[in-house]
Amino acid sequence: MPSYTAPVKDMQFVLHDVLQITGSDIPGYADLDAGFTAAVLEEAGKLATDVLAPLNAVGDREGCRLENGVVRTPAGFKAAFDQLREGGWTALDCDPEYGGQGLPYLMGTAVGEILVSANMALNMYQGLTHGAYSAIHAHGTAEQKATYLPKMVSCDWTGTMNLTEPHCGTDLGLMRTKAEPQADGSYKITGQKIFISAGEHDMAENIIHLVLAKAPGGGEGTKGISLFIVPKFLVNADGSLGQRNALSVGKIEEKMGIHGNATCVMNYDGATGYLLGDLHKGMRAMFTMMNEARIGVGVQGYAVAEAAYQNALAYAKDRLQGRDVTGVKNPEGPADPLIVHPDIRRNLMDQKSFVEGARAFTFWGASLIDRAHRTGDASAEGLISLLTPVIKGFQTDKGFDVAVAAQQVYGGHGYIEEWGMSQFARDARIAMIYEGANGIQALDLVARKLAADGGKHVMAFFEMVKTFLKENEGDARLKAGFLDPLKAASKAMQGAGMYFMQNGMKNPNAALSGSYDFMHLMGHVCLGLMWAKMAKAAYAALDAGAADRDFYEAKIATGRYYMARQLPACAMHLARIESGADPVMALRAEAF
Repeated sequence: MPSYTAPVKDMQFVLHDVLQITGSDIPGYADLDAGFTAAVLEEAGKLATDVLAPLNAVGDREGCRLENGVVRTPAGFKAAFDQLREGGWTALDCDPEYGGQGLPYLMGTAVGEILVSANMALNMYQGLTHGAYSAIHAHGTAEQKATYLPKMVSCDWTGTMNLTEPHCGTDLGLMRTKAEPQADGSYKITGQKIFISAGEHDMAENIIHLVLAKAPGGGEGTKGISLFIVPKFLVNADGSLGQRNALSVGKIEEKMGIHGNATCVMNYDGATGYLLGDLHKGMRAMFTMMNEARIGVGVQGYAVAEAAYQNALAYAKDRLQGRDVTGVKNPEGPADPLIVHPDIRRNLMDQKSFVEGARAFTFWGASLIDRAHRTGDASAEGLISLLTPVIKGFQTDKGFDVAVAAQQVYGGHGYIEEWGMSQFARDARIAMIYEGANGIQALDLVARKLAADGGKHVMAFFEMVKTFLKENEGDARLKAGFLDPLKAASKAMQGAGMYFMQNGMKNPNAALSGSYDFMHLMGHVCLGLMWAKMAKAAYAALDAGAADRDFYEAKIATGRYYMARQLPACAMHLARIESGADPVMALRAEAF
């Protein structure tokens, strides 16, 4: 059975050596000294290793089952969820006014990585609740906040988001779920929603569904959509639970992975709902939840990859196969360990360099969210808006690749269920699809985010890269291995942006045909920037006489690998983009 150990030292390196959070002017960051963050991450790591990770295979094997309208979660899930609650892990970065601990979003993100790596399916129950909490916190009335948030912060009540219907996924303008206004100010919600993660389960007293529906007078398309709070059990004036609402589970979906999470078809049959936010402005309220969820899914992308990598690495060190072509490395044994072979090293370095780069990228993104929310910095808000589809799309694509690559290290054993590696691949696959399929993330990036505020935010990103290159050009250790590759990659990204500007208006397909390549190109540039920053921090630690020289030298070697072996993909993506729409659109639909 696979195991997992939280990579606390790697996380601390990003928080303190690279981001230098205690020196930040973001409110709350000065309190995040290395001793405090280490204590939090180590405690989360113990829970992950001892409680959550052993249940990962159990959840995969048993799945969830629907009995008399109630979903039963896998053995051990409820007790583990109770431990998450009792330890305050669900309340880490929530508002103290509602029982939260008030830590920065960055700390919630770091702990979230650990919980996802250990058991993605189980963590989704509280992860979705956090998103619903955020939507109510941002758009709810004082009464709604007081009614729902304390119980959601503690996860005594959990939350969901209900968007998709059988006939519409991305195109929410086709939605059929209706909301009929009632004399008391509530609404009757009628319709069916599908793919509702954690839609029903036996681990919480109540489930607070956030449901998109069309109320009268809203017009056609997404402009007519409103968002409603629809609790499983209605809540009495004194906060106690009242009668069961008119909603039910139609079935649990049979999925490729995340079997331990109940993905439900939800039927609303005149259920009582309460408007959240403004009437006919439901998309704005829902996107508070969606944008947070997309960062969370980006975490899932590299967090599952981290767990898969840890197990592949252990196997490569232990499994004896063949002899090193340069000379025997294990003379006492019948063969050398797998890790001596160059192709296994290539595979493991692909995994390691992605995971560590993605962690730094995501933590940086989380710090931008903190800056935007805690200081009102509009530039930080604009930058993280630009980066969100890259964090979600690029990292989940690559995270799935890593899970498959880790499986490959095992050879035939990777394809046998008892070794557990297939679960990582199957679980990672959904992250490329939900919360906006990755093709949609790419379209959003190119069609909306690049041009937002007149291109101000992408230009700020380029300026950030340019400034870093200029400030460090005198460091010969960084130049050839890090700065020169980053400069070339950044130029490729700028060239792609120029191509879109010159051709996108007259032929939109010219830009949209290259959007997926651009998302990956930008992803590589972002990870390249992170690796350059990590290398600078590692050199600084070595110069300061760091005791653990091997750790910092490994960071530099891993970064050099990424810059030499991964960043050249930027030139390939640029060539594809500049080939335009013709190769993509030339074949008539009838000819496929």
